[in-house]
Parts: sequence; C-alpha cells; structure tokens
Amino acid sequence: MKDLYDVIKSPCLTEKSNLLQEVQGTVVLKVDPRANKYEIKQAVESLFNVKVGHVRTTKVLGKKRRVGIKSVGRTNDWKKAYVTLSEGTINFLEEL
Repeated sequence: MKDLYDVIKSPCLTEKSNLLQEVQGTVVLKVDPRANKYEIKQAVESLFNVKVGHVRTTKVLGKKRRVGIKSVGRTNDWKKAYVTLSEGTINFLEEL
C-alpha cells in the first residue's frame, strides 16, 4: 500500500460496531483486502490523530445474489478491521 487513503475504505456503521465503540473503544473499519495490520495502524493514527492499541482483522466472504432467473452471482469479498484505540476517540456520526 502506498497511499493511506487507499488502506481505509469506510467505517462499518452497525449496531454491533457502535456498541463496541462505546464500551471498549474499538472502531470497526472496512479496509483494503491486501492491507496488513501494520499498514492499518499507521493509516488510522495519521488520518485520525489517535493512538492505536492493537488491530484485529477478518475476511468477510461475499453473499450470493440472484442475477436474473437462472444464474447466481456473488458480491465482492472484503476485509474488516477492529481497531482498539488507546488514546483519543473517533466519532463518524458527528461529522455527517
């Protein structure tokens, strides 16, 4: 990864992610599937001016979707990162 803006795709705004952020200070992000934990940590620290404790990642498989009557397609696979902050907070809903 060369650009920090290519590593982080978007925040994952769900009820579970909001609960994790309130209780544990963990932010859930959709990231590039090729990004590793070190690159994710660097991108979050520099873009949001926070201190990252640790990063956990998981790959999410795409869902099957019907395309027409006979054929079945799939949505793209993507990667999710659980970023635990040691200092600072990130509030995505405040900026909207």
